Formats: sequence, C-alpha cells, structure tokens
Amino acid sequence: MANTTSPTLGCVETTQQLGVAVPGHTLLLFAAALVVQFALLAAAVAGKLARLDGASYPSALARAAVTFAAVLTLAAALTSALNAHMG
Repeated sequence: MANTTSPTLGCVETTQQLGVAVPGHTLLLFAAALVVQFALLAAAVAGKLARLDGASYPSALARAAVTFAAVLTLAAALTSALNAHMG
C-alpha cells in the first residue's frame, strides 16, 4: 500500500487511503467520553478553587455541579451550531 502524505501537513490524508475503517458510533462515543472527561475536570477545578476561596463543602460541590452542567450545555450548544452550519 502506498504511503500518501499531505504536502502541507506531512500526515496521512484520510483513513480510507490506509484501509482503516472506524465506525461512526465509535467516534461518537469517543467524542462523548472526551466531553464528559473535560466537564469532570472543569468541575473538579471549580470545586477546588471554591474550597481554596474558603467556601464550605456543600457550596464548593454546588459550584462544581454548576460548572459541570455549564460545560455540558456549552458542548451541546456548539454541537447544535456546528450541525446547523454544516448541514
């Protein structure tokens, strides 16, 4: 199999040229897992910052929950906007 590379990026152009097939569901689940991981990370940082600021544990947990929900909402809004723009 020929090794085709992009002239500008120096990387393989598509997975189809390599004969690698990745099911759409796999990519969807991977993207969803990354979004949830990022939301958990943001929530943990928000909770830690709240505790360092002197907030009580329930208050810090509430701030972390709000941050988690905000990141998931932002991801859903971006997905919706991209879908409307591309489709």
